[in-house]
Amino acid sequence: MTDKYLDAEDCIVGRVATVAAKSALLGHNVHVLNCEKAVISGSRTGVLADADENRARPGRPTKGPFIIRNTDRYVRRIISRMLPRDTTRGREAEGRILCYTGLPEEFKDKKLEKVEGSHVSKLPTYKYITIAEVCKHLGAKR
Repeated sequence: MTDKYLDAEDCIVGRVATVAAKSALLGHNVHVLNCEKAVISGSRTGVLADADENRARPGRPTKGPFIIRNTDRYVRRIISRMLPRDTTRGREAEGRILCYTGLPEEFKDKKLEKVEGSHVSKLPTYKYITIAEVCKHLGAKR
């Protein structure tokens, strides 16, 4: 198995997530770095309203739905929702996805890939919000 190192800085998180999910299904170990700097397209108020709506879903505190506030876990959840988790292949692929906040020391010398066409400058408007801002709104400590 080969390792893929994806840099999510200033990239649209959905486009990075599709590449990561497809690579994991093909058997690659996928490392997504700089998750807090990835962006979600849309107006700030709209994206935060969607996050609040997901947080307000009814449920039992012991059974969920649980609110994800860490940026790396938030991106990992976006990627895992693109996988067929009801199959063995999808569950195994989910285990091959690793997300990181920032750039850890062990990956300093690795060649990071940018997903083609995912840069924030490709958006037709300037409406976007970073993952860090969304998680901060949800109650992240940093």
